[in-house]
Amino acid sequence: MKVGLLSDVHANLPALEAVLEDMPAVDTVVCAGDVVGYNPWPGECLARVREVAAATVRGNHDRTVETPERYRANRMAEAGLEHAKRELSAEGLEWLRDLPRATWFGDGRYHLVHSHPAPEREDAYVYPEEFPALDRHLEELAGEEDAVDLDGLVLGHTHVQGARSVDGRLVVNPGSVGQPRDGDPDAAYAVLDADAGEVDLRRVAYDVDRVAEAVEREGLPERTATRLYRGE
Repeated sequence: MKVGLLSDVHANLPALEAVLEDMPAVDTVVCAGDVVGYNPWPGECLARVREVAAATVRGNHDRTVETPERYRANRMAEAGLEHAKRELSAEGLEWLRDLPRATWFGDGRYHLVHSHPAPEREDAYVYPEEFPALDRHLEELAGEEDAVDLDGLVLGHTHVQGARSVDGRLVVNPGSVGQPRDGDPDAAYAVLDADAGEVDLRRVAYDVDRVAEAVEREGLPERTATRLYRGE
């Protein structure tokens, strides 16, 4: 089974379009959350993710789109959520509210979550170099009722692409489609071979100028666009 892995789309339609066009043939697609936030196309990205992804979990921006003031200390995040709250339909907002914190795919062999897999550590960042510290949590996941035989974990949130084997289980962050922060401005995603336990971490260029023009047109913070050119 080949699975396309998306995460942190953040309302960046040109990046999402480029990823979906570049993605090789897969059996299914899953999304590790943060469909909205920051960028100008929340409704379009939500509709496209709903169309292509068999499973999506909620990210922190998805969860707080109706309370953007919670990000008052981060004007880029707050402005992006204010924009999303205005732009999204009632149905779109309801879809975001109903997203699960975590789910399973690949016949119960892979766990999908946005940030840290432990519920009490929701929103905690786990960078690729910290994946080995998830060993205890992987064992706990393997014992859950919905787990068949845990082969791996897919998460996002850091916007930093990476993969590592931890005690024989694959941990993957496909990176951010819409706002990479690992120094590479190209949109990030991954393709998982769920049977072989192997992953192809992929990047694709997209039209950042189109995003910058839309950011200016919608009155979003200038840095929302300028950071995209540097992958930061």
